[in-house]
Amino acid sequence: MQTITETQTSEILAMAPEKKYRMQIVWRNVLLMIALHLASLYTITILHTAAPLTLAWTLLCIIISEVGVTAGAHRLWAHKSYKAKLPLRILLAFFNSMAFQNSILEWSRDHRSHHKFSETDADPHNSNRGFFFCHIGWLLVKKHPDVAKKGKGIDLSDLYDDHVVMFQNRFYLPSVLLMCFIVPIAVPMYWGETFLMSYLMCLLRYCLVLNCTWMVNSVAHMWGYRPYDKNINPAENSFVALLASGEGYHNYHHVFPYDYSTSEYGVKLNLTTTFIDTMALFGLATHRRKVSPEVLAARIKRTGQ
Repeated sequence: MQTITETQTSEILAMAPEKKYRMQIVWRNVLLMIALHLASLYTITILHTAAPLTLAWTLLCIIISEVGVTAGAHRLWAHKSYKAKLPLRILLAFFNSMAFQNSILEWSRDHRSHHKFSETDADPHNSNRGFFFCHIGWLLVKKHPDVAKKGKGIDLSDLYDDHVVMFQNRFYLPSVLLMCFIVPIAVPMYWGETFLMSYLMCLLRYCLVLNCTWMVNSVAHMWGYRPYDKNINPAENSFVALLASGEGYHNYHHVFPYDYSTSEYGVKLNLTTTFIDTMALFGLATHRRKVSPEVLAARIKRTGQ
């Protein structure tokens, strides 16, 4: 009897047609997101009844949450575009927990996959699958198999070596409970705000920050101009830059992901760059990486729109 070798088995499996990907909806996430957005819409209608200090506190929490994502998970940990001393890393980890967008480790892993496999099935929020998918839909369905398969090859050794990252990852849920909910709700009650209004404002803040972050994946991948590389989807979008603390200069960022400012224009509509520069004045942020004018001009000439 003729036997089949391992090599022949591998060849047969390779020739076999791949199982067609079928999107699977995660209904729990769908229901939670519907509830969050409905509660946020309701809160907007009664916003005028909130105390002025509550509105100011909510705005501060929005800024803190965004900085935890932009200066922390994104520019520091995902791209290593600058270095931060231990006190700043701890502060950014707490800020990041207020944003509640997955731990620094998970967020950075997904973002590195997004850059390495941009606009392919291995991109967690592939914009070629439409606006709704890359904005929020990618969180409402199970990830494409390629995301997990190719994502395993992403190097995360620097994150595993960072004690702050691993501590936050280990105690992520308690830190989210504290920073995303308990603190934002408790503080307004100190000056007499009701628990219900504090809770609703907390949900509104969370919803707004989520959508501002998602706009970088959706709006800034579809609309805008492409002065650095006309051949890719990410675009320069000042509106997103304003709402997402400087993250809307997306054509530049995808061409030069190592630039700590994610923009050619420094602090222009870029709250995150202002924050990092301020931390540098105190010696807490160092080694801020920037694209040289020569490299910038050469790239614009070669692939710019």
